[in-house]
Amino acid sequence: MSVWRVKPVSAFEADMKKSDLKRVLTKWGLTSLGIGAIIGGGIFTLTGIAAHDYAGPALALSFVIAGIGCLFASLCYAEFASVLPVEGSAYAYAYGTVGELFAWFIGWNLILEYMMGATTVAVAWSGYFVKLLHLFGIEFPIWLCNDLATATEKSQALGLAAPEFAFNLPAFLITWIVTAILVKGIQEAAKTNNIIVIIKIAVVLFVIIVGAFYINTDNWTPFIPAEVPALDDAGNPTGKMNFGFGGVLTAATIVFFAYIGFDAVSTQAGEAINPKKDVPFAIIASLVICTILYILVSLVLTGMVKYDQLDKAAPVASAFSGIGINWAVFIITLAATAGLTSVMLVMMLGQTRIFLGMSKDGLIPKFFKELHPSFKTPHKSTIMVGGLISLVAAFTPIDKVSEMCSMGTLLAFAMVCVAVMILRYKKPELERPYRTPAVYLIGTLGVSFNIFLMTQVRMATWKFFIIWGVLGIIVYFVYSKRNSNLNKLPE
Repeated sequence: MSVWRVKPVSAFEADMKKSDLKRVLTKWGLTSLGIGAIIGGGIFTLTGIAAHDYAGPALALSFVIAGIGCLFASLCYAEFASVLPVEGSAYAYAYGTVGELFAWFIGWNLILEYMMGATTVAVAWSGYFVKLLHLFGIEFPIWLCNDLATATEKSQALGLAAPEFAFNLPAFLITWIVTAILVKGIQEAAKTNNIIVIIKIAVVLFVIIVGAFYINTDNWTPFIPAEVPALDDAGNPTGKMNFGFGGVLTAATIVFFAYIGFDAVSTQAGEAINPKKDVPFAIIASLVICTILYILVSLVLTGMVKYDQLDKAAPVASAFSGIGINWAVFIITLAATAGLTSVMLVMMLGQTRIFLGMSKDGLIPKFFKELHPSFKTPHKSTIMVGGLISLVAAFTPIDKVSEMCSMGTLLAFAMVCVAVMILRYKKPELERPYRTPAVYLIGTLGVSFNIFLMTQVRMATWKFFIIWGVLGIIVYFVYSKRNSNLNKLPE
């Protein structure tokens, strides 16, 4: 009954043989899911803040640093995916190496990455959708596309009376559309994602290729602007510095969140045709492809417009409108809207597959592992997740807690880097179709990078993270420990 008991590799293999999930995903289908999860609104928004306030033209260097930091974690994920090709992602990897309590804690915190991430994305999607309608001359009432707190804030800023009721209808509806696609089946979800990914990559390539003709290399000088004291909103010094190499590192912590999502590939192992080879390939390929695209976009943007003139809210659209290509704003807004749809789809998909793995292990109720008789998807779990996300997105001001999504991700990345080193030490004889090169160096660098990023978030986020963690530990000892399937195994 030890909380450090591990799930035997033989038990994982038995789960894989008993799985009723449809195995339909090829390596490029998995790679497309990874790209679908990574490229979202981040590339169209975060680049402005990071370049304007922190890195200048060296934003490309920030993307390199963030990409390398993610690469450490992705190489560790890839080895695990080849050894334990199951749908639980970091949760399952920790269960097979570190122990049940750690696995539970990671699974509990992955809810922050996937469910809170999907909720944040639903609200961001609503914002882009309303912008898209605005381009066609259609105006959405403030109270029908925001939560009450945000609607009140926006109304007062415009000198209007505060609404008595507000409901984010676009966020609510897109959540249920994505839920319906996910209930229908993994093949339908993958096809939808593939179409959106093609649109996204086409628009990103459009930005790179067309923007390249408008680059003024003088805008890249100096490449790393000189350090200046950072000021708060009131114009007072904060004690920190912007620009210089310190600014490049700060920008790296900001744009890191544009990479979140590659780990979602590992939650689809149960639906991959050849998971031991294809999941590691897709994890690394999706990250490398997105890193290259991000670096090129950042170079083009800072070349088209001087970094201190970039619009922080919509840098890509404003850069094109600034050089007179106003029709590009429509294409970019459409791409951002479509891009966020696929991010949402993959995040909700990942959450239900992690619940599926945890339910199979007895750590959460059986409800979460029940599959639809025809579609072979965890339909009840998917509908429940969709319902929760739609209500939170419709009624809650979530901009203040979106960092929680990142905290869950960073913890998972760090734990996978630790767990891969433990498994290599404890079980060197295991067959590993993919082996992380220089595993102890890569693993240590991965842990260090992700813990460093965790130290950069606000204190309020840490407090909420600790409360969430304590709640998870209580649930474990009250329910999960007593109902774990490991209780049925011989000592």
